[in-house]
Amino acid sequence: MPADNYYLLTALPSLGDPPAEPPVTPGRMLDMIEHARRCHELAATIFLSDDLQLRQAVMAGEAPGETAKPVVLSPEQVRDEAPLPAHLAGADGADESDSAAQLGADRVWGNYFRHAAAVARGSEMLTEWVRYEVGLRNALAVARAKALGLDAARYLVEPELGCDEDEFSAVLAEWSAAGDPLAGLKVLDNARWAWIAEHDGHYSFRDDELAAYAARLVILHRWKRIAEAQQARQPENDLREEQP
Repeated sequence: MPADNYYLLTALPSLGDPPAEPPVTPGRMLDMIEHARRCHELAATIFLSDDLQLRQAVMAGEAPGETAKPVVLSPEQVRDEAPLPAHLAGADGADESDSAAQLGADRVWGNYFRHAAAVARGSEMLTEWVRYEVGLRNALAVARAKALGLDAARYLVEPELGCDEDEFSAVLAEWSAAGDPLAGLKVLDNARWAWIAEHDGHYSFRDDELAAYAARLVILHRWKRIAEAQQARQPENDLREEQP
């Protein structure tokens, strides 16, 4: 209810623009809104997407699994030491080849977006967030496939749920001109942040405003993890520079 959400939104700390330090963790936010069942469901669905990103990074060796701190999934699920929930795992069996593993990851994401779209019924914010994220993901997949001379259709995820690729032409142009992958990610997250600002229902005190807060929090915590990883690598880089 809007009256309840008023107290929740005023209790939650304000969020600065990325890469600002996030003032609250996703887990703490879920604790704070636990009694607001629908808000909790919407926020947890958004936080699950970040857990899947973390899982993908751990499985690719890009992030240490032993220190991974998921919010909705368990640490064992993020490290692929325990099965995913049924609504994410689907019925497909695992395949150990690299190409099939990539397609397997796409299947998990497809299952996730179908799940999120089902949860989103009645929530304009989450419905449009799914459309935006699916559309952006597929627009990037098409751009990468074209650059590598691959069949883009093999890498699309639930295209019927997403926005048209044409809506992302300006973002893709800026992304493709970025000097390195980190700069490219910053372009994408800046676009996401701007999109949330247009759809957050500010001062409406509806459930969607709390869902928008969760979507912003995901972006801030992503950049917090990046900063921590860069800081952890700094002593190693300094040592290399000191060696004759």
